Amino acid sequence: MTQPPDPDMTQPAPADVRQPPPMDIPAPPPADAPPPPPGGPPPGYLPSAPPVPAGYGYGQPGGMVAPPGMYFDQASGLMLPQGVELASSGRRIGAYFLAIPLAIVTLGIGYVIWGLIIWANGQTPALQVLGMRCWRPEEARIAGFWWMALREVVGRIAEGILSFITLLISLILMLTRPDRRSLHDLIAGTVVLYDPNKVLAGQPPQPPV
Repeated sequence: MTQPPDPDMTQPAPADVRQPPPMDIPAPPPADAPPPPPGGPPPGYLPSAPPVPAGYGYGQPGGMVAPPGMYFDQASGLMLPQGVELASSGRRIGAYFLAIPLAIVTLGIGYVIWGLIIWANGQTPALQVLGMRCWRPEEARIAGFWWMALREVVGRIAEGILSFITLLISLILMLTRPDRRSLHDLIAGTVVLYDPNKVLAGQPPQPPV
């Protein structure tokens, strides 16, 4: 006589079905809560954090914070005063050639006296006419009288040592360097800024130490 099959052997084992974790469903607002204003955010909306003010690490090298009244010039890699910019190569070349007629008109001696007076403001006669000024990034100040004397006397002598060759080297440096420093700028540690609104006019220079 045939034995009936064992029901425990014929029925498959139930699969190990794992239920998904319960979802966090936000609770509905209370019945007495006021309705949201027209065009306002939906319930449960979280506003984004306020933006970080400009000059607070963003756009600065390595998150550097720009001092008050300064900004980081990406092209030159220098920290410059607000309201000024690095003088263009064309303006620098224009100042070089402008010095020739200015020296002729002032009979030479007048040009020298003029320069000695305004060196304390970080300028030469040609730079003053074209709204430019020499700046020392290492000190974050305009170049004083003695720095300008170093630039205009020692620097110009160095440029004239090999005559046209050193003048050409100085021009190539100014055209190719991102900070547009020529040979006499490298000697005095200066850069030339375009300051049309005379932002730096009231800043006292610092003598060399």
